[in-house]
Amino acid sequence: MKTSSTWLLLVLTLPTENATARMRFYRALKAKGCGVLRDGVYLLPDSAPHEAMLRDLADAIAASGGTAHLLRLPGLDAAQEDEFRTLFDRAGEYETFVRTLAEARKTVAGQPAAGLTRLLRRLRKDYETIQAIDYFPGEAATRAEAAWQDFVGLVDTVLAPGEPHRAEGAILRRLPDAYQGRLWATRRRMWVDRVASAWLIRRFIDTQSRFLWLTSPEACPEDAVGFDFDGAAFTHVGECVTFEVLLASFGFDDDPALLRLGEIVHALDVGGPAAPEAAGFEAVMAGTRERVENDDQLLEQMSPVLDALYTHFAASAKESSGRRS
Repeated sequence: MKTSSTWLLLVLTLPTENATARMRFYRALKAKGCGVLRDGVYLLPDSAPHEAMLRDLADAIAASGGTAHLLRLPGLDAAQEDEFRTLFDRAGEYETFVRTLAEARKTVAGQPAAGLTRLLRRLRKDYETIQAIDYFPGEAATRAEAAWQDFVGLVDTVLAPGEPHRAEGAILRRLPDAYQGRLWATRRRMWVDRVASAWLIRRFIDTQSRFLWLTSPEACPEDAVGFDFDGAAFTHVGECVTFEVLLASFGFDDDPALLRLGEIVHALDVGGPAAPEAAGFEAVMAGTRERVENDDQLLEQMSPVLDALYTHFAASAKESSGRRS
């Protein structure tokens, strides 16, 4: 038997003489996905964030010359519960999004990396907007998630062909002395994880490193240290991308600046919460990738960008540490 939920009800009257304020309040209610019981009566599932948001909105409405009353009420019975939940049905929005993905798939082939990253960023924002107000996910949400993952996978095959599958097991500590003056090999046409890993290798692990850009993982020489492909010495392990695996393997996982960089690489490579700097780094990466002729030039031009981010994060970590002490 379905348990009745508790609901928040906002009953409001907006000032008629302030059209700008009216529009702002309507947009705020729509952005939060409020259910509309009738004109001036809005509903949301009960939660602390929803209550705080509606209280702030009620105060703003009162300050603008309107009236607003926030009420908490339990669902009457299962029939009313179903009726209220229907107000939050996002099936139509998900279906529209899935159709948009289907059309976008037709444009992926032949697009430059910069265009693909902009497309992926825009569609991810659209998808997350729907998810944020889908308080009762159902089959439509499941179908949209499958379509979204298929689309992301398609883009990944264009931006980063041969993307490794994650391996299971522990990340072993490695002795840096055994990795000096080595030849390191990864897939050509580097994307975020590979270019950050190559920078990390040259900057912190093996300052005399040489790099080989492979047309396929099978072309990796036996004496080379492979990274970021299936079967490589360093590749995805569990939830960690190659950059994070290298940090843990060589004992740099206590460096707060490198960990901040790891958050950016992780988000751009496999998804997840994105650091504020991620979008900017991705744009620079995509533009540089289109502009240079080969991966040597790509690493040369992206290294100062990563140096600058590292310096900024290190200074921020030092400042935060100073405030705590």
